[in-house]
Amino acid sequence: MRSLIAFVISVASLSGAPQRIVSAAPAITETLFALGLGDRVVGVTTHCRFPEEARKKSKIGGYLRPSLEAIVALRPDLVIAERAPSNLATQLAGLKIPVVEVDFKTLPDILGSFQKIAAAAGIPERGLALRNSTMRQMDQIRSRVKSYQRVKIMFVVGRTPSTLTGIIVVGGNSYLSELMAIAGGANAFADADAAYPKVTLEEVLARDPDVILDRADMGDQSAATEAQKRAVITLWRAYPMLKAVKRDRVVFGISDIFFVPGPRIVDAAQAFAKMLHPEVKW
Repeated sequence: MRSLIAFVISVASLSGAPQRIVSAAPAITETLFALGLGDRVVGVTTHCRFPEEARKKSKIGGYLRPSLEAIVALRPDLVIAERAPSNLATQLAGLKIPVVEVDFKTLPDILGSFQKIAAAAGIPERGLALRNSTMRQMDQIRSRVKSYQRVKIMFVVGRTPSTLTGIIVVGGNSYLSELMAIAGGANAFADADAAYPKVTLEEVLARDPDVILDRADMGDQSAATEAQKRAVITLWRAYPMLKAVKRDRVVFGISDIFFVPGPRIVDAAQAFAKMLHPEVKW
C-alpha cells in the first residue's frame, strides 16, 4: 500500500494534463467520455454503465462507498468526485492525490461541472463547447413546446413498495424540476423547498396531476417488466378521480437518463417533452 501511495504522490507532482483519471460518479464518467477523455479514464464505480466502454474500466466500488484502496491501486493523477458529506476528498487530499469535486443539485451546477471537469483535465475549451451545445439543445426543446399549455406532472422517485404510502416526489429544488419546465411541464410539487420531499396521498389527490411518472418499484433495474408496469398502474387505478388515471397517463419504467445528471440531461428533457406533449411532432 505504501509503495502505491508513493507512486501516486510522484505522479501528482508531474506537470501537464492528468492522464490517469478516476471517476467516482456515473454523471462524471459520462461527462469525461462526452469530453473525449475516455482513453484517460482508468477507474469508475460499479454504477457507471454508459457509454458501453465505461463498463470495461476497472471498478472502484459503489457510488456511495467507493474503495479508497481500489482508487490508490489505480495510480490516478486525478480523481473527480461529487461533493458529498463523505470524507473521500479529504482522504485523497491526505494522500496527495489531486481531487476535484463537482455539484449536480441544479441545472447550473450540471452545466458548470462540464467546465470544471474539462478544466481539471487540461481541456477547458471542450468543457465550454459541451456546455454551450447542451444549452442550445435545451433552448430548442423549450422553443418546441412554448406555445402549448403546460402539463402538471408529478414524478414519484420513492415510496413503500407495492403501496401508495411513504411517497417521495421530485420537488422544486431539483434539476429534474428544471428539466420538466424546459419540457413544457409544471411540477405539481414545485413549491416544495426540498429536492425530494415526502408527501401524502392526500396531497397528491389535492394537486391532481395530469401525468404521473412512477419510478418507485424499479430499484436498480435498467428496465421495467410488463408485470411491474401492470402492478404499479393497478395501484394508481384505486384512485380513478385523479386526472392522470382517468386519462391513462400513469407512466412506469422510467429510464436511468433521468437520474444521471451529465450530458444526457438533454435526452431526459426530450423524453419529458415527448411524454408531456405527444401532440408535438418530434
